[in-house]
Amino acid sequence: MEEMIIGGIAIEDKEHIIDEIMNQYGQEILQLAYSYANNQAIAEDLTQDIFVKCYKNLHTYSGKAKLRTWLWRIAINHCKDFHRSWYQKNVVIAGEEFPINGTKKELVEQKVIQREEDDELISAIMTLPIKYREVIYLFYYEELPIKEIAAVTETGVNTVKTRLRRAKELLKERLEE
Repeated sequence: MEEMIIGGIAIEDKEHIIDEIMNQYGQEILQLAYSYANNQAIAEDLTQDIFVKCYKNLHTYSGKAKLRTWLWRIAINHCKDFHRSWYQKNVVIAGEEFPINGTKKELVEQKVIQREEDDELISAIMTLPIKYREVIYLFYYEELPIKEIAAVTETGVNTVKTRLRRAKELLKERLEE
């Protein structure tokens, strides 16, 4: 994919390249944006903005890092900018809808209990400060190695390990309450 992009830029086929990137990484970026915004509509807007930035800056991709790392860096920076923005601090979203999970067939007691535990864990993760939330998300949900998380978050490997450990401690405290 990276070779196609570097070669593709020369032939001005940016639309095809961005389509491929969106197809391959779109859902991951949406999930990442949701982990920052905690709102589906805002996460979708952030994802769209991220891919617009990617499209505009495609010519800057040099191939030194993996395409995924480059794209995640753009996404994380954009989400952090959103958190610092006036909109995030001053606009309150009314009537947020939460997705309905499951079907009537899944009313088996064990699945209900598991779903409640998962929801409780997700809620606890969403209350963590962003620096802990992002490493938890990247490590456990995206299954990125610590070294790649360090590259994406522009921190050191030891910082990522410390944040993971601290995030687990905070989650444990919150879930035991």
